[in-house]
Amino acid sequence: MKIALIKPGMGDIISGYDIVDGSMEPLQLAIIAGLIKIPDEVCLYDDRLEKIPFDENISLAAITVDSFSARRAYEIASEYRKRNVKVILGGVHVSLLPGEGVEYADAVVIGDVEPIWDQIMKDFKTGKLQKTYQAPFGHPQEGCFPDRTIFKGKKYLPVSLIQFSRGCEFNCSFCSVTKFFHHSHACRKIEDVLYEIEKDKLKTILFVDDNMVFNIKDLKAFLTELIPLKVKWASQTSINMVNDKQLLKLMADSGCVGNLVGFESININTLRWFHKSPNLRNFNSYREEMEILRDYGFLTWASFMIGNDFDTIETIEKTVEFAIKNKFTFAFFHILMPYPGTAIYQQFKDEGRLLYDGHWWNHPDYRYNQATFKPVEGDWS
Repeated sequence: MKIALIKPGMGDIISGYDIVDGSMEPLQLAIIAGLIKIPDEVCLYDDRLEKIPFDENISLAAITVDSFSARRAYEIASEYRKRNVKVILGGVHVSLLPGEGVEYADAVVIGDVEPIWDQIMKDFKTGKLQKTYQAPFGHPQEGCFPDRTIFKGKKYLPVSLIQFSRGCEFNCSFCSVTKFFHHSHACRKIEDVLYEIEKDKLKTILFVDDNMVFNIKDLKAFLTELIPLKVKWASQTSINMVNDKQLLKLMADSGCVGNLVGFESININTLRWFHKSPNLRNFNSYREEMEILRDYGFLTWASFMIGNDFDTIETIEKTVEFAIKNKFTFAFFHILMPYPGTAIYQQFKDEGRLLYDGHWWNHPDYRYNQATFKPVEGDWS
């Protein structure tokens, strides 16, 4: 039996961007590949980089879905089902909207697939595939390691993706991660992460944790063991890491070169609206925080969200000035997106402010980087 693992692109919702040369490995599919047992075969098709050979003889297609790729994922699923190929959908978007996902699939997975993959395969092979599978939460990737051979020949960036932890217990109103993980955070076993790094000879690493510094105790223990491996790494972190100098030293000693930090806004009213608690606890226009990060030699990739209810043309201009003044390695300015399942989405829905019938991810007129809600009244001239 041959199983196709599919990473959808964004289809026609994106134009004017060449993302082929900036694509990273789809780690989640390598993890599934590591679960597939001989004699079953596995192949990866990355819709961002290549055409999917729909007429190839496969038995099952497993497709990962995020909100921006949802419409394209459903198109791909429909093409396979036309050819009588069974389709399983998973990922954050489908977990938040399983009722939508089952319209396009033979089965959907809610949550992390690792604990239930063997059951899914057993049901599929006996003709008893269920419409919905609910995965229990526990240690991420326990005893499971990615099969990175599926990346061979693909033109990905020369950085290896890995996870130390999953989830986040903060309650940011715009974030779908906390909804997906039910406000939980769990670390992998340290020995498993170290084994994966050594087994696959990883040297340049991006930890794709939702917030790597959430569990500081376990992270310190891990970083201490990571130092002898002499890797270079980066991750996603919250700004409150600057409060722990021992942690910062361990990060530097273990090879940290920089971090993606969600600053979101320089307006304290916006941070309160977002419930961005780590930023609120450290807020003083981020001056001290930036000095500390520079002292440890970390590069900072800064992320901001614009278009929120407290923004004006002036506040956006000040945010850009702040980014230039602090000389961030990169500064990302995202339009606020009401992702399904989030508090922001529900608020805008209740206020009648959602555009595209409230389902921007699946609307034929939506295009990437467009606003999906009506802003509050103000001077936007």
